Amino acid sequence: MDIDEINVYRVTLPFVGDFSISRVQGLSSTRVIVEILADGGASQGYGEGVPIAFVTGETPDSTVKNIASFVSTVRFPWRLSHVSEVWDFIDSLPMAKECNAAICAMEMALLDALGKSEHSSILEYFPKEFYTPTIRYGASITLGDRERIRQLCRMIKGIGINHLRVKMGHDFERNKVAMDTVGAMFDNGCELRIDPNGVWDYDLALQHLPLVDQYRVKVVEEPMARDEPGFAEFARTLHAKGVILMACESAPTMSDVDRIAEEGYYNMVNVKLCRSGGFRRTFKLIERLRQHKMAFQIGCTLGEAGLLSAAGRALGILCKDALYYDGSYDAFMLKENITDQDVTFGPGGEAGPIEGPGLGVTVSREKLERLSDPASRITIKRP
Repeated sequence: MDIDEINVYRVTLPFVGDFSISRVQGLSSTRVIVEILADGGASQGYGEGVPIAFVTGETPDSTVKNIASFVSTVRFPWRLSHVSEVWDFIDSLPMAKECNAAICAMEMALLDALGKSEHSSILEYFPKEFYTPTIRYGASITLGDRERIRQLCRMIKGIGINHLRVKMGHDFERNKVAMDTVGAMFDNGCELRIDPNGVWDYDLALQHLPLVDQYRVKVVEEPMARDEPGFAEFARTLHAKGVILMACESAPTMSDVDRIAEEGYYNMVNVKLCRSGGFRRTFKLIERLRQHKMAFQIGCTLGEAGLLSAAGRALGILCKDALYYDGSYDAFMLKENITDQDVTFGPGGEAGPIEGPGLGVTVSREKLERLSDPASRITIKRP
């Protein structure tokens, strides 16, 4: 496969409602799309990266610049004949977390293009030791007032999902309303994870312990920064209660995972494909977690569109030992998508492999052109 041209787009997609979390107002999200055109236009591939500044320090602008820089390196596989050439290219790129969204988008586009050229699913490029034909996604309750949370609960119950991740913020009373509402709507018959996205301090964390007990919370995700006074003591309190403490924002790289395992405070990690820099780096990170005998879940970045949802599905299908799965929320979150296919999960959160070559989805060029910012688009021709 001969790559002729690479186009990079900045695309902002509005949400159907407010999906805010403690650190981000959830009305829309901006992603960077990489388009690969090859073999005179006979083959195309697409990748998506969603930069999250408070996690990896990335912005849409820095992601676009990084992609342009990576393509200009001598290791970029303009003539691509085997997947090992993708891995060689990815391994040559910087390990800094500030590059991960760009690497994810670039790698995904290469794999999608290669798969379509070879009429092969990207699943064929990875080991099948942990393959499963079906996974079940959970659902997230984002920040909102009582009526908004009831609305989300009714929708989730209608789908038949009872594994919930409830977002928490700085306001204890608002968090209590959320937990009380979810408990009442599900008659305390759901499995709960709570996620403050690292904004609590020690005193606020302690204030939430009665809610953890009352609603039999299984997992507390990234409650506060690891250097926050009292973090170690709070971790020991949760361990004594049998509650899993899960790292998220603090675990974007392999070195972070090694540090977390050595410290022993967290006993689970929320793994996200985009945040960790694509498939190559994410699978290495997951293998390290297995070596450390640490549990993990396959998570997603707020506002992922069809490409990242399809890639996340492939990652989940290849990780039957994940404890939870989050993602494929497209139809429930986005007013408009860039893919022709809807890869949202089915009843009960159940989902299987996406059939077809590459990622198994096609991008609408009309939507991509219409929804992107023309001023920020860049084109890189084969040298």
